[in-house]
Amino acid sequence: MCPDVITQPRRDAAANLNFFTGTIMLNRHVGAGTRALVLLAAACWCLQNGASAQTPADLPEWRQQRDATVQPVDIYAHATAAQLSAAVVGALERVYVPNIASQDVSVIDPATMKVVDHYGVGRGPQHIVPSWDLKTLWVTGSAKSAKIWGSLASIDPRTGKLQQILPMEDAYNMYFTPDGASAIVVAESRRRLEYRDPHTMKLQGSLTIPECVGLNHADFSADGTTAIFTCEFSGSLARIDVAGRKLLGLLKLAKGGMPQDIRLSPDGRVFYVANMMTDGVSLIDADSFKEIGFVATGIGTHGLYPSRDGKKLYVSNRGSHAVGGPPHGRGTVSVIDFATRKVDATWPIPGGGSPDMGNVSADGKRLWLSGRFDNVVYAIDTGTGQVVKIPVGHTPHGLTVWPQPGRYSLGHTGIMR
Repeated sequence: MCPDVITQPRRDAAANLNFFTGTIMLNRHVGAGTRALVLLAAACWCLQNGASAQTPADLPEWRQQRDATVQPVDIYAHATAAQLSAAVVGALERVYVPNIASQDVSVIDPATMKVVDHYGVGRGPQHIVPSWDLKTLWVTGSAKSAKIWGSLASIDPRTGKLQQILPMEDAYNMYFTPDGASAIVVAESRRRLEYRDPHTMKLQGSLTIPECVGLNHADFSADGTTAIFTCEFSGSLARIDVAGRKLLGLLKLAKGGMPQDIRLSPDGRVFYVANMMTDGVSLIDADSFKEIGFVATGIGTHGLYPSRDGKKLYVSNRGSHAVGGPPHGRGTVSVIDFATRKVDATWPIPGGGSPDMGNVSADGKRLWLSGRFDNVVYAIDTGTGQVVKIPVGHTPHGLTVWPQPGRYSLGHTGIMR
């Protein structure tokens, strides 16, 4: 029989249950018997108020109770096709491609599938990063050595032209805090995260993580309080407190390898981590920060991009385990279904290739990826998997498509929310 404390009418049953159970369970002075009663009461409430009994078996008991009393999460709800912000009105429809070796950016008009511009952008351009306010595209440039610094260059998306180049000790990648108060520059070679003013790039503070070798890619929890960064050369992940600017923990992946890109599932429950050496995607529970599964995809798993409807995850498999692989490799793109966590389809690159990083067009109809070792860009039809190849500069990397739907950008090539 269910306890009366749950069956009595109230103005907001769900809110009161959350408050009641949270208060009791967090009180260290409450005995085991009372805790058990609270858990029973919570379960009864869920049954009496029509909560779904179909919860994944891998969820711990406290997560099942919590998830039964809250609204479903969809972190990509505001990044679906056609939800363009007023901030991108007037932006040119372009694909911006950073070419590492030729140290320039190729600009593609997606309507004609041709390069319409190119210009130098400083040393070692790695990624094109949309700013949090969607008004600037930043080109991150990594350091060549301790003495030869990298750079940050800005592009005006309304004109497609370069604005300025700032010297930066090392700027392999860049993210933004969910509140937009800080840019987080990833100084990979220094194993350091630099919090900077998102407009002027003036340093605000930093977090050094000595154990994280190859600090490079990240994504944020659904509530934005924590982020997980991949440590490419130590086969591990680093979890940080975003506002507190401190390390919360490290997780060594079961198969080690070389973790690359990382992306959160639409429901906010699981981080997908591309692993170049294990040829697949590791699954990390977003709450417990524990590894819970693995999805095999293809050789040299590298980039991760959600479809515009948030139902699929496009996975680029670079076709090689080498950091500098050969051209015309066994590159493919795998399509994972978020609901089943299984591969639905695999698209080969005709004639071989090296699909690396990119993003999805605003309408969701094309997946744009750099061909890292082939000096091309792939425009892939997301309905058929057909590929168009466009020649660009030497060693293209983290391209972005612009504009993209969303209220704000969390960085990289467009982690939109």
